[in-house]
Amino acid sequence: MDNPLAIFPIWVVAIDYVLGIIMWTLIARSAMNVFLPVDSEFFFMKFFVRVTNPLLKLFAPITPGFLIDLFVPLYVAWFFFMVRFYLMPWLLGYSVMGMLSFPLESEITGMLYEQFLRPK
Repeated sequence: MDNPLAIFPIWVVAIDYVLGIIMWTLIARSAMNVFLPVDSEFFFMKFFVRVTNPLLKLFAPITPGFLIDLFVPLYVAWFFFMVRFYLMPWLLGYSVMGMLSFPLESEITGMLYEQFLRPK
């Protein structure tokens, strides 16, 4: 697996990491909200709510009113996915959409492969 720093400039990888962490935090909040209420005392849920509430407020003007509260963080995460998958490759000049191929997830997958599936 290629090192993202060998393929992309450091600023591209840094931006993707930040956008990816935001996206996955929003997804995790929705996933935890399936099992826990937003005002739960569980420390992970409190963290996800505290970190993502400013983003949800920022996106409130473009969030449809018909969405149930469970899906609002997923809706906002979708915007971050679109930026990572379509906008960043387009801004970087790739002719094929999705060429950036998510450096954050590639790094995590590579670490998991090395840890669990590498032939010994």
